[in-house]
Amino acid sequence: MQRTDNDSWEITQSVGSTALGVAAARAAETESENPLINDPFARVFLNAAGKGMWTLYADPDLLAQAREIEPEIGARAQLMVDFMATRTAFFDEFFLAAADSGVRQIVILASGLDARAWRLPWPDGTVVYELDQPKVLEFKNTTLEQHGARPTSQVVNIAVDLRQDWPTALQESGFDPTQPTAWSAEGLVRYLPAQAQDLLFERIHMLSAPGSWLASNVPGKGAIDADLVQRQREEMRRIRAVAARLVDAEVPAVEDLWYPEERTALTDWLRERGWEATEADFPELMDRYDRVVPSGSEYSMPPTLFVSARKPASA
Repeated sequence: MQRTDNDSWEITQSVGSTALGVAAARAAETESENPLINDPFARVFLNAAGKGMWTLYADPDLLAQAREIEPEIGARAQLMVDFMATRTAFFDEFFLAAADSGVRQIVILASGLDARAWRLPWPDGTVVYELDQPKVLEFKNTTLEQHGARPTSQVVNIAVDLRQDWPTALQESGFDPTQPTAWSAEGLVRYLPAQAQDLLFERIHMLSAPGSWLASNVPGKGAIDADLVQRQREEMRRIRAVAARLVDAEVPAVEDLWYPEERTALTDWLRERGWEATEADFPELMDRYDRVVPSGSEYSMPPTLFVSARKPASA
């Protein structure tokens, strides 16, 4: 499942399957005893997609069977759920803060199975542009329509590969670059080559009027350390082997979808261009939401930075 320049995917394939992994973690968190987030549509997507490796995170019975095969898999699964729960809360709060400041133009890049346009309390007049692969958006919208879900904003779907000329597609769909925008690039960057990451944020910067907001999670320091990458690959291989024994479906090698390359430091890059930017790593984010990173988990989650930025209105 190696990446190619013009590869595409169904929701259960390649990068598409990672959206189901995120949905599984959001479903597990939503249905937990003390949920940090509430995503009622995550389970809807999982039911529509059927079983896959993602099922381990959201099916307690299957997870119990997995623990019998690989005792440590329960802790790894919980860490994955915690990671996605805190990541989701980070982006939810970012968007609500931007909306409270008066921003009414939202752009979700690589929207996947993000249901914020349906579940967040957007102010009247908010337009949410969702960009992703055509088959991913088709699955998402068909599933939500069949479930009777109604968006809480005006949703504009833009079926485009982010490696193509998405700024033109965005503007042709009604986006106004003279108005402040809240942008998100969630769970996206490590699936892009380093050069494509630079182009992505350069385009966002050029399309951002003063008063715009931006949030992203990006690989942190040490993310491409050879020993760490190898340990992560071995851990994923063991989890994949367990999933293959329990789930009658193809289990993708998700780690082959990442680009472990040296990257531009996003926070510094934004500050150099006049943005007010802050960052937090995963342990700091967990602490913010009163959760604890278990000992030894540095081998389970790639080092990640959560970046939030605003382009001053006077810029």
